[in-house]
Amino acid sequence: MKPIKVTILGKQYPLKVNEGDEEMMHEIAGYVDKRFQEFRKALLNQSESTIMVLACLSIAEELFLNNSGLKPPGGTDPQVVFSEINESLIEILDDIEVRNDDI
Repeated sequence: MKPIKVTILGKQYPLKVNEGDEEMMHEIAGYVDKRFQEFRKALLNQSESTIMVLACLSIAEELFLNNSGLKPPGGTDPQVVFSEINESLIEILDDIEVRNDDI
């Protein structure tokens, strides 16, 4: 294993990777950092942890859709992704409220 350092949102993280995988891991970390930066720019009033979670969900969605051969509706624009996630959360909270009223 070879030790390397990657930087995400200005913070360095030490990693150990297989010999020969250094370049790939730097590319992956660069992609993650780029996505985090996009979400940070689009969601100025959100906490860093919220931004990171939403960006991770977006990256995971891309992975799942790429593996299934589908394209995300609205692409990977952070504003669109955040808006879709926000709508889903509102629906879930409304459903919880209705269920609580029934009890």
